[in-house]
Amino acid sequence: MTEYLRVGFIARPHGLKGAVKLDPLTDDVTRFKGMQEAYLELHGDHVPVRLSVLSVRPDAVVVHLDGYETVEDAQTLRGGFLCVDRAHAAQLPEYTYFIADLIGLSVSDTEGKAYGKVTDVLSTGANDVYVIDGGKLMVPALKKVIERVDVAGGQMVFKADVLREVGLFAD
Repeated sequence: MTEYLRVGFIARPHGLKGAVKLDPLTDDVTRFKGMQEAYLELHGDHVPVRLSVLSVRPDAVVVHLDGYETVEDAQTLRGGFLCVDRAHAAQLPEYTYFIADLIGLSVSDTEGKAYGKVTDVLSTGANDVYVIDGGKLMVPALKKVIERVDVAGGQMVFKADVLREVGLFAD
C-alpha cells in the first residue's frame, strides 16, 4: 500500500499570483475545505507543503501553495499531484477501497483460475471498471461479481459464474 494518496491533479496555473487549478481525484471535494497541509508529488518525490484553498467546485479546486508566488512558479507544478498521507485520508465505508490500493492486486476467480493483476480502475459514472493486465479482462466493480478483496494479502477474487456473465475478455 502506498503511503500517500492523490487527491488532486495539478492541471494548470490559475491567475498571476502562483495559484493552481486542481482536477479533484476524490469523490468528496469538500475534503479540500480547510485543508492547510498536504504533500506535493512531483517527479516521484513527496514534499510537505502548506496551502490555502481559494475555491472549491465539484469539477475544480483552486489552491495556492506557499513558496509559489508567480505564474511561472505555478507553471513548474503542472502535471504534479496534491496528496495526503494515510493518517489524513478519508474514512471509507465498508467494502470501499482506495484505487491506489487496488492497483497491483492479483486477480483470480472462485474456481482458482488466475487472470493477472489489476492495472487500472476506470470511473465510468455508473460504476467503476477493473482493468486486468492492461485490458485482457475488464470487470464492472459490482458486489455480485466480487467474492472478496484482500488488500493486505494482495488479492481480489471474483465469483467465477458471474465473471463469465459480466466480464469482458479480450480473447
